[in-house]
Amino acid sequence: MKLFIDTSAILAILNSDDLFHHQAKKEWLRIIDSKETLFSSNYIIVETIVLIQRRFGTDAVKRFAENLEPLINLVWIDENIHHSAMTVLKTINHRSLSLIDCTSFQIMWNLNIEQVFTFDKHYSEQGFKVIPKSE
Repeated sequence: MKLFIDTSAILAILNSDDLFHHQAKKEWLRIIDSKETLFSSNYIIVETIVLIQRRFGTDAVKRFAENLEPLINLVWIDENIHHSAMTVLKTINHRSLSLIDCTSFQIMWNLNIEQVFTFDKHYSEQGFKVIPKSE
């Protein structure tokens, strides 16, 4: 099964002080055991690295790049995805919705990915099945 992974899930896995760390760690172990195929985008990776570096430093970025990132199939945002995501962003017109979220939606629609590992409510608002379910 295909599963998209969002920045919020990655950060929750890595940060033991994160509000969702326990849920994220439990779900991450389940995903690894299940051999699900993980997808994300280069925009998500850039966003994740910026936040990891700012919060935890470059050593944490190195650990992420060496240990977690290789498990993710990366989809590169091209001009078509970017423009489609901009259209979605302008159409939805929601202040807290980001262009990065919209590129993720577009990738998921393009690849017929129905499930996303995230703690971001915007995915469920777009009809995607969010895991883990809220406890």
